[in-house]
Amino acid sequence: MASQKQSSRDTILATASRLFATQGYHGTGLNQIIKESGAPKGSLYYYFPEGKEELALQCIKHIRNLLMGNLMENFSDYEAPTLGIQNFIRNLATEVHKEGYTNFLPLGFWVAAETSMVSNALRNECQLAFAEWNDAIAAKLMEDGFSEEKAQSLGMLLISMMEGAAILTITRQNNEPLLQVAEHIPILLKA
Repeated sequence: MASQKQSSRDTILATASRLFATQGYHGTGLNQIIKESGAPKGSLYYYFPEGKEELALQCIKHIRNLLMGNLMENFSDYEAPTLGIQNFIRNLATEVHKEGYTNFLPLGFWVAAETSMVSNALRNECQLAFAEWNDAIAAKLMEDGFSEEKAQSLGMLLISMMEGAAILTITRQNNEPLLQVAEHIPILLKA
C-alpha cells in the first residue's frame, strides 16, 4: 500500500513539474494536474494539503535535488572542476535536445521570475536552490585553488550563464547556447 501511495504522489509531482515547466505556475490549474496525472482529486489534497503552492514547492525541491545530484555526480566523475562543469552542461544540452525542447525550463524562468512577486515561500525555495548550487560549485573551485571569494563569484557567474543559455536553448529550440557555454568554461576557469 505504501508503494502505491508513493507512486500516486510521484505521478502527481511529475505531472505538475511538466505542466509548470511548459505552462508556468499561473497557467497550470490543479484540476488539470489531477486530470493529466490520473490521480483521484483526494490524492492531491492528501499529499499536498496546502494546494498548489505546496505542490510547486515540492516540484522545486525535486528539481533542486535532481540537478544537485547530477552536478555532484559530475564532480565525482572528474577531478578537474572544469571538466565536471562542462560535462554537466553538455549532459543537460543532450537531455533537452532528446526531450524535443519540451518539459524543460530553467528553474529561474518558471519559478523565480514568475512567482517571486507572488509567493515568498517559492522565492525562498528558489533562492535556496541557487545558493546550494553556487556553494557546490564554489567548493569544487576552492579545491582547485581558487580563493573563496573568487570561487563564489565564479559560481554565481556559471549559474547565470547556464540559466541564460537554457532560456536561449528553449527559445531557439536548439541546444547550441548550452554547448557554447560548456565550450567556454575552460577560458572562464583559467587560474
